[in-house]
Amino acid sequence: MLTLIDRLERDRTLPKGDLVALIDGRGPESEAYLAARAREVRDRVFGKGVFLRGLLEFSNHCRNDCLYCGIRKSNRVVGRYRLGQEEILACCAEGHALGFRTFVLQSGEDPHYTDTYVAEIVSSIKNAFPDSAITLSLGERGHDAYALWKKAGADRYLLRHETRNPGHYARLHPASMSLPNRLGCLRALRGLGYQVGCGFMVGSPYQTTGHLAEDLLYIKELSPHMVGIGPFIPHKDTPFASMPAGDVGLTLFLLGMIRLMEPNVLLPATTALGTLDQEGREKGVLAGANVIMPILTPPGVRGKYLLYDNKICVGDKAAECRLCVARRMFGVGHMVDQSRGDHPGFRPGGPA
Repeated sequence: MLTLIDRLERDRTLPKGDLVALIDGRGPESEAYLAARAREVRDRVFGKGVFLRGLLEFSNHCRNDCLYCGIRKSNRVVGRYRLGQEEILACCAEGHALGFRTFVLQSGEDPHYTDTYVAEIVSSIKNAFPDSAITLSLGERGHDAYALWKKAGADRYLLRHETRNPGHYARLHPASMSLPNRLGCLRALRGLGYQVGCGFMVGSPYQTTGHLAEDLLYIKELSPHMVGIGPFIPHKDTPFASMPAGDVGLTLFLLGMIRLMEPNVLLPATTALGTLDQEGREKGVLAGANVIMPILTPPGVRGKYLLYDNKICVGDKAAECRLCVARRMFGVGHMVDQSRGDHPGFRPGGPA
């Protein structure tokens, strides 16, 4: 296994069969070795700084019915909410005062927020806080919408591909959703000059090691600026309520693999990791991650944006989250970096 890790670091990819063998053959020795290699690569590129992103979940309405998601349209139990433009700006103002220089605007696929309305929101944030980056995570929209938002000032876009395998994708999503369309959205975003993020759940229902290898190879093909992975966690009001959660150890191993394959990538230690393991985010950083996303969503509605059960930090205030993350990162030998935290290859106004 150690030889495969060395080859992965040297070649920045492996054939699918070798990726499967590396994942299936992991054990304490290879896990420790991979994490050490990933940390060295990450530190060489980024140093000991961990970038902060202020996550603002501004609507939990969604037109989609993904089988794993707690805010799927068929969930009649969840209390729905939407934040208006002024509420969003107020959250960003609080975050800016706390030192955040990237705001991540995330929601379900909510038609209430038209292409024009989103552009107005983006423009207002950019005008108020010109030193800050804006990341959007609003799902699948058309090329014209993405172009409009880029022109309004959006810098980055997160769209998890969830799985590169068409058969697996069909078992996680309703028939109305299409893997080719999702991958087409990622290509469009790349072409428009966004810093683009993809990603997948680890341990999602029906996932095989072969699927994970295909995901890694897709990441290598797309060469994104960001990759978001986290363990699957079931939600009690979805068809997958009784499915087991993903494995934290496997998630950490895959974080290390992604770091070796894409040394410059922006790689979050996700809230889902912290939900399954009290020290999950710290372990994620020690496995090669370099981004943490504290929540800026108003406490009054945080508990309604539950993609999965038992999500951490839903009762905390933004300042509490910010201070907590700083303490946690200091505890594992890292410091928060309050810059925009762009991808090293990003050039403002240039191609992605």
